[in-house]
Amino acid sequence: MNTTLIHPVVLCGGSGTRLWPLSRKALPKQFAPLIGGKSLLHMALERLSALNRDITCIAAEDHRFMVKEAAEAAQTTGRQVLEPMARNTAAAMASAALLAAPDDLLLFAPSDHHIPDAALFARTVRTGVAAALAGKIVTFGVVPSFPSTAYGYIEAGQASGDGHSQAVVRFVEKPNAAVAQTLLLHGGYSWNAGILLVQARTLIAALRGHAPDILLACERATAAVTTDGSFLRLDSAAFQACRSDSIDYAVLEKHKDIAVVKFEGLWSDVGSWNAVSTLHPADEDGNRLSGKARALNSRNTFIHAPHRQVVALGTEDLIIVDTPDAVLVAGAGCAEQVADVVRKLSLDGCVEATEHRRVVRPWGAYDSVDNGERFQVKRLTVKPGAQLSLQMHHHRAEHWIVVQGTAKATCDGVVTLVRENESIYLPSGAIHRLENPGKTMLEVIEVQTGGYLGEDDIVRFDDTYGRCGPGHTLADAVPQAVVASAVSSVTAASSGSGANAVLHAPVAH
Repeated sequence: MNTTLIHPVVLCGGSGTRLWPLSRKALPKQFAPLIGGKSLLHMALERLSALNRDITCIAAEDHRFMVKEAAEAAQTTGRQVLEPMARNTAAAMASAALLAAPDDLLLFAPSDHHIPDAALFARTVRTGVAAALAGKIVTFGVVPSFPSTAYGYIEAGQASGDGHSQAVVRFVEKPNAAVAQTLLLHGGYSWNAGILLVQARTLIAALRGHAPDILLACERATAAVTTDGSFLRLDSAAFQACRSDSIDYAVLEKHKDIAVVKFEGLWSDVGSWNAVSTLHPADEDGNRLSGKARALNSRNTFIHAPHRQVVALGTEDLIIVDTPDAVLVAGAGCAEQVADVVRKLSLDGCVEATEHRRVVRPWGAYDSVDNGERFQVKRLTVKPGAQLSLQMHHHRAEHWIVVQGTAKATCDGVVTLVRENESIYLPSGAIHRLENPGKTMLEVIEVQTGGYLGEDDIVRFDDTYGRCGPGHTLADAVPQAVVASAVSSVTAASSGSGANAVLHAPVAH
């Protein structure tokens, strides 16, 4: 077996609108818990860790904490390269290659594919190492099991000397049904999985020959990269100047020295609800059920119901997807049109098109349970050891009720331990922070009251996660002495110095 070190690079972009309402702009499909409670990204990281646990992820700035959380859950190491805006796969891969050593062997893999046989995948990747070290760009083609119109195809030609790969004759765009049937019968075609194995210097040379403008923009973006822990931020102005193009159009369709290695295992890009349904076993009537789903007198019905009971009675060829704030009911033949629905909802100003009721934050998450004209109720879940920013709201007061765990609450410099079934009131204008000092999840019911309850009514003074940038500045109306006192009190309490002087009995309301 070839023991050459492979450096996996996971491409975490993509909006996944075809899997709405589970996948949305704020939580694309690669981050959503889709199979067995795990996200596709989590499973991709576990799969790639068989090759190397040190994995680079290329992701959007807005998704950085979800990527880091998935890496921690999968117990992988590595860095997260943050794109200030989406520029497609050519720019993402160019940036990764420029940040690597020239001889590094990079395996580029999408974050949203499902490959159940991780061992077979790792063995297949290793069979492509010889071709990649010989200066080829190696692609991986999935042996097709049916004439799919949802995937592109690769035509394979002459076998190479290494005995494992073949020369790529051409790439075929997603075909119509008749062409797909012809390609399947021909036998020399495979599905294009979008996975590449290539040395960094080989990819850079190919970009220089076929897309020099993309390479130049990425050279400038990586030359001015900034580091924040495991996050590497590409220069925004330079990256914005880069044109958006896929690696297929920018390089692969023009390049001559490309090899393909066939993958014999199961593979799916999980590109539609029909594709998701096939990941679940069918009953004797062809129904596929996930979560709290039931199908009675129904045929060929797929139900995704992770939160509550969803029952299909007398249905046929249906897709039913339930989320806390939106439900999709579609004919199985319309699965590819879900993205059109999302566009229509977005044009109509429907917030459910892009946002979930439950919003992920670096410290945990919040779920908007209820709201009215002058109140809003949220359920906060704070991870062990995590804390929210030290902050203030101009227009709303907050009331925190602890329902699980113990909270450490700071209010205008006074630190209070709030235990289960206790609460604390935070008036409008108070400088406050919520922390979880324990080793289990903290759950808090937050009741907001006031004339304006928008998420932008926040002034951050101190933040573990680097969110005190533009737009979160100190308001002139807040006395500097109050801020200084609050920050120094938090610092003292966190270090243990003087902690007993600021701990008081919880305030009950």
